[in-house]
Amino acid sequence: MKDGRFVEAICVDAACSSNPGMMEYRGVHIPSGKEVFRFGPIYGTNNIGEFLAIVHGLALMKQRGITLPLYSDSYTARSWVREKRCYTGLERNEKSEKAYQMIERAERWLKTNNYPNKVETWLTREWGEIPADFGRKNKYYH
Repeated sequence: MKDGRFVEAICVDAACSSNPGMMEYRGVHIPSGKEVFRFGPIYGTNNIGEFLAIVHGLALMKQRGITLPLYSDSYTARSWVREKRCYTGLERNEKSEKAYQMIERAERWLKTNNYPNKVETWLTREWGEIPADFGRKNKYYH
């Protein structure tokens, strides 16, 4: 944010029907509010979705030569991206196999690619809900 206005950037968020459950994620261009990408739903966790959303956003921007910052409100997912590893405790089974295949692909991409984009912290308490939010917060999971 600069002078009370949002700079040109992409933000990402994930939603999960329960945790674990049916998960989806998306990226949104902050100034316009337009959805840039969306994936899911597949069986997974919210943290997996947040991690995959960040990597998807970084890979898409690299592919298109876009150097905008990327915002996420997930401390866990940002740390996994920094470490280039998704430390999920989700049991690997038939239901979660698609998520695990995507995690492996994302980890491989992080280990074999550099990107100029900064991954920034979305400050929800100061700025409000992240624009990529799905608006389906469950009052029992805060």
